[in-house]
Amino acid sequence: MVKNIELNERQEKILDIVKKQGPITGENIAEILEVTRAALRPDLAVLTMSGYLEAKPRVGYTYKADGFNTRIKKVLNQYRVKDIMSMPIVVKEKTSIYDAIVTLFLEDIGTLFVVDESNFLAGLASRKDLLKATMGKVDIHKVPVSVIMTRMPNVITADIEDSVVTVVKRLVEHEVDSLPVVRRSGELMGKEHLEVVGRITKTNITRLFLDLALK
Repeated sequence: MVKNIELNERQEKILDIVKKQGPITGENIAEILEVTRAALRPDLAVLTMSGYLEAKPRVGYTYKADGFNTRIKKVLNQYRVKDIMSMPIVVKEKTSIYDAIVTLFLEDIGTLFVVDESNFLAGLASRKDLLKATMGKVDIHKVPVSVIMTRMPNVITADIEDSVVTVVKRLVEHEVDSLPVVRRSGELMGKEHLEVVGRITKTNITRLFLDLALK
């Protein structure tokens, strides 16, 4: 069964504008809403990916009345995170920043997932986080990665049963390259325990599109 994505207020306004004035360029939509073109990119990407809008070069955006009933939407909703995710690369909270950087480059990834002593998700360290640490006065051989990581609950996650479209929406909205895939293991003292079971990245999504195109 295809599930609709809940649209935010701005996305609803964009749809209304395109319905009435399409085809219309992104620049013109931004002008009507009095925002920058860059600010609209995530919303336009979600609406296009979801099948509500069609984007044509040098023409602009047009409204697609069939919305979620488009073929690509139906196909993508058949896939779940568990179907395309990769193995997670994790380090402990006490791992030094230096060792975390080494792991990042050896594994050729952009983000490390950091786990606590019980192997539950504690945070993540991106390439940017680690780069900032090397440019400061921190002793990267002694300071643990937990000092510079983004901590829970400020980490966006994915569940293994999430649809690919849902994950694409999160990646676009939060402007991140990857998400930890987690299994929820209950709560203790009000804290939710998340076991890291995989990772979902823009590369995983791209490979899925390539596989579908070659079928």
